[in-house]
Amino acid sequence: MRLNNSFLTILAFLSISVCFGQMDSYSKKIALKDIENQWHTIEVPNQVFEDVNTNMSDIRIYGVTATDTIEAPYLHKVSNAEISNSELSFNLINSVNNSKGYFYTYELPQKETINEMLLNLEDPNFNWEITLEGSQHQKQWFTILEDYRILSINNDQTNYSFTTLKFPDASFRYYRVLIKSKAKPNLTSVHITKKAKKAATYRDYEVSDFQISKEDKKTIIDIDLKNRVPLNLLEFTVDDKIDYYRSISIQYLVDSVKTEKGYYHNYRPLATKTLSSMEDNSFQLPGTLAQKLRVIILNNDNQPLKISDVKLKGYLHTLTARFTEPANYFLVYGKPYDNFPNYDISKTTVSLPDNITKLDFGSVVEIPKPEIETTNPLFENKWWLWVIIGVVIALLGYFTIGMMKKEL
Repeated sequence: MRLNNSFLTILAFLSISVCFGQMDSYSKKIALKDIENQWHTIEVPNQVFEDVNTNMSDIRIYGVTATDTIEAPYLHKVSNAEISNSELSFNLINSVNNSKGYFYTYELPQKETINEMLLNLEDPNFNWEITLEGSQHQKQWFTILEDYRILSINNDQTNYSFTTLKFPDASFRYYRVLIKSKAKPNLTSVHITKKAKKAATYRDYEVSDFQISKEDKKTIIDIDLKNRVPLNLLEFTVDDKIDYYRSISIQYLVDSVKTEKGYYHNYRPLATKTLSSMEDNSFQLPGTLAQKLRVIILNNDNQPLKISDVKLKGYLHTLTARFTEPANYFLVYGKPYDNFPNYDISKTTVSLPDNITKLDFGSVVEIPKPEIETTNPLFENKWWLWVIIGVVIALLGYFTIGMMKKEL
């Protein structure tokens, strides 16, 4: 019986040591406050993104008790937009033209709410105005869009097309599109869509500095943030009132290397977009962790645009965690090459409470690493080693000479 008790004691000690060792393998921790229920949400603060892995696989929630360390499972959610597209069937019932341009009338099988029409045009270059109208019985028409521009530019410098009609929700049985063109458009197809969109929730990031320079028909914009954060939206304020269509390359800083000529900044491509006067100058980014961006605008033979402001935003990252035992809980992170956690709640349908409270945080604390005990060498002074070697050589010489004398 005593042997079994001793074995269980050793096993428990080893288990606790492993748990503590798991937590010690991370670099930072933040205390979680006011845990009262089984489920709570944790809105990941900006400080965490400074040290997490690029894919955020090293975030854990550990609870420390008097005798044990436990891990709380969580669901990681991102506040991106939720979009559902429903493409509707329709019939082209009329195609005529007059001095105003070319008319195309479409009939829906039943009255539906729509908010977008995509015109597929094979014409390589055009700049046309559109009028879109709706009617219930084709006797009275109501204007939905007027003098709405569509555009296509295809040459050695630019390949840009904008042919999507976007408008507030409209509910008619018939729709009529007027393309104000003298030549017949090569309209190959039309897609009528009902787009339902739940807007994303963003966190604004403070831009500490942005510098604009010009080089070889390019405008280079360097944007600095205070911290490394996940970037999902970039917005420009362009003061020019003229029409413009410029290709832009968005890059982020990976690392910097010091050379004899100064620092070499290594940038990696993030996205390629078109800066256009016809669209909002806001661009979705693929959620990359970065602190410094570089945007290169290709001006070609045009005058540089006047960029007066830039804004950067990111989605909210929320952890919905389950707490089953009382403990002092910490959000821990900062472990290179860590794998994603494997929790049951991420694989099954979990019924969450309606009102889940959000937890407060403590300060960021460095997790102390256990000191590695080093054993001093037996002989710290190298002269002792030389003395011993000399003695060994002398003894070997003495016995060797003795054996030679016996043989003689």
